Amino acid sequence: MSYTTLFFDLDETLYAKGNGLWDAIATRMNEYIRVQLNLPPEDVIELRRKYYETYGTTLRGLQIHHQVDTEDYLAYVHDLPLEVYIQPDLQLRDILLSLSQRKWIFTNADKDHAKRVLKVLCVSDCFEGILDVRAIGFLCKPEIESYQRALALAKEKKPENCILLDDSLRNLVPAKDLGFTTVLVGSNGSNPAVDYTIDSIHELPQSLPDLWSKR
Repeated sequence: MSYTTLFFDLDETLYAKGNGLWDAIATRMNEYIRVQLNLPPEDVIELRRKYYETYGTTLRGLQIHHQVDTEDYLAYVHDLPLEVYIQPDLQLRDILLSLSQRKWIFTNADKDHAKRVLKVLCVSDCFEGILDVRAIGFLCKPEIESYQRALALAKEKKPENCILLDDSLRNLVPAKDLGFTTVLVGSNGSNPAVDYTIDSIHELPQSLPDLWSKR
């Protein structure tokens, strides 16, 4: 298979799970909702679970049901010292630069957060661009239309020519249904719902050598 375009999720895909960054973001989400909606902590947790399962992100539920200030929310939840959690990743940089395919960040987060993460990882110049929640019109994975918009923005007509790498299985299943080749990042062992599973992004050359051999 000759691939032309690679879509990479951002958080816990380009860097490993368990470094504390996503937990810190989640804590700030909880605090924002607790204050803005005047809810007890236990209700905040339940509300986030409900919105995540229904809409794919907490933000989408807050937009629909509470008309939150989107920019204020995004700025607050991502206002963290990223260098505490992630560091430059020269191995990742080498992998990305060795790939001839077009590469895009495709994230449910916002572009400002994505740009900060890429800068800390030292891979800002390795991507064509960032397809964030604003670019997708505040739709989000796993909504089918979000993948269709990502393809259009990337000027890619055929999902069969594309790979999506993501740490979330629920985000990969709709992509596979559309024709993407799917890679679950941060998972040990195979999973029949996706095409490939890798423990970390650093395993990409070993798991998909065809990306380098077919140029």
